[in-house]
Amino acid sequence: MTLSRALIPDLGKLQAFESAARHGSVTQAGRELSLTQSTVSRQIGELERQLGVLLFERVRQRVVLSEAGRKFLPDARKLLQQGEAAMLRAMAGSKASLLRLATLPTFGARWLTPRLPGFLAAHPQVVLDIASRSEPFDLEEQGFDAAIHYGQPVWANATCRYVCQEVIVPVASPVLAGHAEPQTAETLAQLPLLHLATRPKAWSDWFALAGVETTASYQGHRFDQFAMVIEAASAGLGVALLPLYLIEQELQGGQLRVVVDRPLPTENGYHFVMPNGKLDQPAANALYRWIVSEVGGVPVDRPAA
Repeated sequence: MTLSRALIPDLGKLQAFESAARHGSVTQAGRELSLTQSTVSRQIGELERQLGVLLFERVRQRVVLSEAGRKFLPDARKLLQQGEAAMLRAMAGSKASLLRLATLPTFGARWLTPRLPGFLAAHPQVVLDIASRSEPFDLEEQGFDAAIHYGQPVWANATCRYVCQEVIVPVASPVLAGHAEPQTAETLAQLPLLHLATRPKAWSDWFALAGVETTASYQGHRFDQFAMVIEAASAGLGVALLPLYLIEQELQGGQLRVVVDRPLPTENGYHFVMPNGKLDQPAANALYRWIVSEVGGVPVDRPAA
């Protein structure tokens, strides 16, 4: 991709503009940036000429953002933050192998992070930069080396490698579960149900698998993250369909228990995704092999559609 030099912003000029906008004063901006007032004014003037708009209106002893300035300020701050983040990433990986990973929020917090000491002990040269993402995005454009994806093995301009399926079972707090012992699919239909907003038909599928007809499949509280469903179930708000790997601690600690041992099979699975331009990235491939070994699977490569 060829960039136009005339359209590439100078970060120093952006800093001068952002500081003056925040303080409402060129003088204060100069003090903050250790520059003279005339230097800050010159940088802002050059930026205005480059943009072809006036960013400030001079009112008495202060500078006030123009309409164009107010629209440009959020973008200027974003560019400065991105520049700083890029520098920090480069500094963090200057003496190591930096691996940028996007992961599903609850998977990253509850399954991946507690196990990372084992991976890092085996790969001490790797420095991780992990961010939460729930939906596919352009990995190369945003500078990621890999992502954890749940769904079908489909990701644009990337290759999906199979990790595992998930086992979903109905669980509840011991207090709530104790109200309907012994547990059956029929008794669960009488209890409050908890739903994950992104899987609205999960309970309907589970009751159909159990051969139970009920109008309760879509009733109950809804949450948009597994983490909140787990907390709600632990608090006794209802019965939840949850993947076993996300509630290992709660099952071991007794906050949750499986109320009916009837797993719900799913058509989707977990995949390790790498951009097609980085398929030979050593640290990412090492992480993939380690994750598969942790779930007890066999590495399988599947090209993305």
